[in-house]
Amino acid sequence: MTRVKRGASAHKKREKVLKQTKGFRWGRKSKEKAAKEALLHAGAHAYRGRKQKKRDKRQLWEVKINAASRTEGISYSKLISALKKREVILNRKSLAELAEREPEAFKKVVAEAQK
Repeated sequence: MTRVKRGASAHKKREKVLKQTKGFRWGRKSKEKAAKEALLHAGAHAYRGRKQKKRDKRQLWEVKINAASRTEGISYSKLISALKKREVILNRKSLAELAEREPEAFKKVVAEAQK
């Protein structure tokens, strides 16, 4: 069998790692060993960040709904409870959108919940 020299493929592999770490600070963007290590940690942080993002979004929606509902004279928890009792199927994301962009429609939803 002929001998396989891995120079080209090894170089491509290294370049791929360094391309992924572009924008990192200090030697983690230019030194192969540090770049590999940084990528491992970046992947772990990204995984955790995807979960955290969902929590942050829901928290933001709850704040928006609470602010809008208090202007209508009802607290967030009472509004959500009333909506569940009336079997109004609106998730927090759409309620927050209504509260922010369509205040008149949100008022109607609150009125429906308070009936």
